[in-house]
Amino acid sequence: DAMSANATAPAVSNRQVAGVCLGNAIEFYDFVTYAFFAAQIGRTFFPSDTPGLSLLASLATFGVGFLTRPLGAVLLGRFADRVGRKPAMLVSFGLMGVASIGLPLIPSHAAIGIAAPILVVICRLVQGFAVGGEVGASTAFLMEAAPASRRGFYTSLQAMSADLSALTAGTVGVILSSLMSDAALDAWGWRVALLFGAIIIPVGLVLRRTLVETLHPQAGDAEDIEIRVSYRRIAVAGVCLVAAATTTNYLLKYMTTYASSTLGMTTQYAFGATVVVGLCGAICAPIAGTLSDRLGRKPVMLVPWVLLALAVFPCFALLEHQRSATALYAACAILATASTLSSSVFFVVIAESLPQRMRSGALGLIYAVAVSIFGGSAQFTVAWLTQLTGSPMTPAWYMIGGVVVGLIAMSVIPETAPVKRKARANIGDDA
Repeated sequence: DAMSANATAPAVSNRQVAGVCLGNAIEFYDFVTYAFFAAQIGRTFFPSDTPGLSLLASLATFGVGFLTRPLGAVLLGRFADRVGRKPAMLVSFGLMGVASIGLPLIPSHAAIGIAAPILVVICRLVQGFAVGGEVGASTAFLMEAAPASRRGFYTSLQAMSADLSALTAGTVGVILSSLMSDAALDAWGWRVALLFGAIIIPVGLVLRRTLVETLHPQAGDAEDIEIRVSYRRIAVAGVCLVAAATTTNYLLKYMTTYASSTLGMTTQYAFGATVVVGLCGAICAPIAGTLSDRLGRKPVMLVPWVLLALAVFPCFALLEHQRSATALYAACAILATASTLSSSVFFVVIAESLPQRMRSGALGLIYAVAVSIFGGSAQFTVAWLTQLTGSPMTPAWYMIGGVVVGLIAMSVIPETAPVKRKARANIGDDA
């Protein structure tokens, strides 16, 4: 069974798990920092006299980074399933490092003209390819490295590391916006924020080179017998789950831009929203993973997601009427807590439902397709619709659509927690 299969895997040290999480955090730091500084980057590379056009162009380029995620998921994911998780993660990390160092060093549009936005797009495409390959390989590694009774916790560390990257990026943004004028932040402050992530790249590379390999096909054969489900059903439900999670996630990351561009708040207060979202996510992700190991995956997914559905409109209504830092941080904390407690378990369920021989590639592709379609377009679409309608409630309507899709997917995804399957088996034996 899965227990014996897991037992044949080599022991993975805490240092190696930390290496995977650090690498994942660095990759997501560079990717999401762009979103936090979308307004400044827009004015640097996409100058325009039309109000809001630079921001839309910048957000569109942010979305470009999602176009190559499916390609990275297919190529690097398949590589991880055939050759190993470790080499795939090294390749994705190396590509992200090159793009992350290159993007903040690109001269402005005023200096080199049209070449500037072209180079930005190329860097975003490389970053998207790298992240597309990273998610499947790192999630598969964490699950396969875990004892069967702690898969939820180990796999949730992937989500925790991504949230830590958001927390770090937001903290950097708050510090820079406190120390620098808006003009300096536009001119070079955002470059400092992006280069900060590049500093840690050598550390992550060294840690990843020490990883053991968790891909063992002969052990996976026994594991595959345990769950007999339709992979088409898993793929469809998985895409819907990730689509729901990424819609909420990127709208929460958009709160910095939303607070400054729509609510008219200062840059410093706006970046505080990112800190709140990242902190709540980093705390709640491992809690959700641990609870899912003890209570089952579906209850931990369902209850917070229903609470999220009930909280969306009141939170945005509070923001529209108060437009204060207190209201912003309270709304972000409530939405981020409910979202993270549920969505951190999504990857656990999908990964456990897939056989080892295709886990990295299939998981990466499910993630990349959903994120490319829904995550890449979320911020641009919401910004455009907000400008079109003039309604600050636009993000709430968009978010609730993702929540409904997630609830539907939860109703068809199977329960995969070992504690629940063992309980069902014992009932069957007693009968």
